[in-house]
This record gives sequence, structure tokens and C-alpha cells, in this order.
Amino acid sequence: MKWTVLSDNRSYDCRLSTEHGLSIILQTEQHKILLDTGASDVFIRNAEQLGIDLSDVDYVFISHGHSDHAGGLRYILEHNRQAKVIVSPDAMSGKFFSKRGILHSITTEWPEIDDDRLILIDLTYEIAEGLHAIAHIPQIHSMPRGNQNLYVQDANGDYIHDDFCHELALYVDGLLFTGCAHSGLENILAACPWPVNTVVGGFHLLDGQETDEEIEALAQRLKAKYPKTLFYTSHCTGNNVFEVMKGVMGEQLQSFRCEQ
Repeated sequence: MKWTVLSDNRSYDCRLSTEHGLSIILQTEQHKILLDTGASDVFIRNAEQLGIDLSDVDYVFISHGHSDHAGGLRYILEHNRQAKVIVSPDAMSGKFFSKRGILHSITTEWPEIDDDRLILIDLTYEIAEGLHAIAHIPQIHSMPRGNQNLYVQDANGDYIHDDFCHELALYVDGLLFTGCAHSGLENILAACPWPVNTVVGGFHLLDGQETDEEIEALAQRLKAKYPKTLFYTSHCTGNNVFEVMKGVMGEQLQSFRCEQ
């Protein structure tokens, strides 16, 4: 198994473009999966720079409806004629907004997708052998405080707090992709009934939300409950949050970025 970051907020290589978005290409023995598509065509351009062919991707997984994760979908569908799109129907139908700063839409403009290429997930489901989409993640543990500024618009046009019923996680061959982990990293791990060797994705732990003590406590719980699991994060994980967690978890926690 190999995974490469194609789009992220940060990069180790000045030749690669960055954006507020996330896209990762994951290759297993059986599948080539695009995990989210970032906000634009940055992932396409970076893939070309890295010499990665996206025309033979067989699945595109969309973790949730926000435009920084699904905004580039139209570009992969233009580039690839056979990949199936895995997504929650709630992601496609929802109208999403952020009140961080001025109220603004973060809704994805969805391209037309042929029915035979669309896999709509509203329950945890095995898409192919060993490839599982995890849906409707139970909120047993606390949710990230950064969610407090994120809303959906209801049928009456009112803004209500997003409950993230549109968020999915993906599990394959011991790897768990969290997208942004709006549902909470501990909740996503608890919802995964299979052994997790590697966690990859954003944690949606923004600087200035949870206290350092709360972040340290989370890191201690992860280290105690998942001592053999490696965690890789970037995108919506704050720099200070990462350093606090790293101080507890050591080599068990790593940062990912676009790199050649």
C-alpha cells in the first residue's frame, strides 16, 4: 500500500501548489483510490508534477460535502472516465456554510455524475472486498469545537449547526482515512470495527479552540487505546495542536504535506 498527498494547505516542495483543501491518492494491491479532491484542480496539476497517472483511478471517495474536499471532483471526472464516486447523499443535497469571519458558502457545486458511476452511502457498507465506507458515525465522544462555526441551511432557509451526518470515513487494509474528522477522531475510530494500523487525514482541531490541556488529554487517550497505530495529519489540524499532540505521542504522530 502507498499513499501520496496531492493537495494540502502545506507543502515540502516549492514546485507543488498548495490550497485550503485535501486530496490523497491511495494505491493498494487491488485498487487505486482518490481520497477527496481538494478545492480545485490543484491535485491534478500536482499529480502531473509527481508523475502520477489518475486516468486509472477506480474509486473517488468524498468524505463530506464541503468544497475544500469535493470542489475538484469535476476535474477528475473530466480526466477519468470510469472511476466510481463514493459519497453520502446528504453531502450532495446539503447547503453548507461557515461563519468563521463573514458568513460564506462552503457548498460543493456538484458536477453531473452518471448513475452507474455513483455509489451513494447512507450506511456503513463494504464497497469491494476489504474496502469499507463508514457512515453515520456515532457521537459518543466530544466533537471538535471548530464545528461551532459550521452550519447547514434547512428547508426554511434557516442556518442550523451541522451534525455531519454527511461525513464518511474510509477503511481499507488497515488504513483509516478521516477526511476532516468533523465527527471527532475518537468517534471515527470507535465506529471502525476493524484493526487500524494507520490513520490519515485532518483532525479538525483548530488552534485556539480546545485548550492545550484538552489536546494533551486527547493525545494521551489515543496513545493508550491505540498504542500500535500511526497517525498522520495536516490540513485542518493546527500547528500548535500538532506540536502539543506530538509532545505526547512522539513518533506515533507525523505530519503529512505535498511532497515529491
